[in-house]
Amino acid sequence: MNKVNVGKIEIGGDKLILLAGPCVLEGFERSLKIGRRAKEIADKLDIPYIFKASFDKANRSSIKSYRGPGLVEGLKILAAIKRELNVPIVTDIHETFQAEPVAEVADILQIPAFLCRQTDLLIAAAKTGRAVNVKKAQFLSARDMINVVEKLRAGGTEKILLTERGTSFGYNNLVVDMRGLPIMRSFNCPVIFDGTHSVQLPGGAGSSSGGQREFVEYLVRAACAVGVDGLFLEVHDNPAEGLSDGANMIPLDNLEKILSDAKKIHEAQLLKS
Repeated sequence: MNKVNVGKIEIGGDKLILLAGPCVLEGFERSLKIGRRAKEIADKLDIPYIFKASFDKANRSSIKSYRGPGLVEGLKILAAIKRELNVPIVTDIHETFQAEPVAEVADILQIPAFLCRQTDLLIAAAKTGRAVNVKKAQFLSARDMINVVEKLRAGGTEKILLTERGTSFGYNNLVVDMRGLPIMRSFNCPVIFDGTHSVQLPGGAGSSSGGQREFVEYLVRAACAVGVDGLFLEVHDNPAEGLSDGANMIPLDNLEKILSDAKKIHEAQLLKS
């Protein structure tokens, strides 16, 4: 397994790592509050923590949906949170011109699932020297992701993370094929499991996506039993007030139990292997 170092955090080693935060930045104070609580829980469980949030959700279902503060203001907020919490940052990019300025703040550039085949975007992210986390598209098989990996390697990076976030199953529904986790790990890349987007119901609420957060804990446990290197979870102090993906974000009050179970299973899986 090729290990990816992000700050002081090693991804792909023996420790389960956590990428967590709100779906989209909701101002500095609330985003910091969410990140601080997530970090407290992760620290208590000795799980390395990376803050995540998007400065722009460019693929919202409706033109009326909140997208975020945008590139300039969003990077200011992310930089401030990074200083306050002293943790690495992961955030999405959607266009090639965003790669360089975002890399000045973010430690991991994330490629959204819908864009994971965009060659120029992948190359631009790879050339920054930052780690790149690619969400597997809902319409791709796990085996197809080797082509994504090869594009990133051609761009000059081995700092590659792959994230499973569910596969389209008819309309407005996703399922997780757990076979995809070992398949993607066979590409010599650490694999992350996105437990919250995997329970999303894309477009299921008409002008927005629905979700079934009550199933997150089950999928997380299953993924850890199969074998993953980290978890990606969208969390919120009050998901009902969340400005994006509220239906699948998990309450911060539930995070410690989910992570505690996940860590135990992860450690047991390591002993087995």
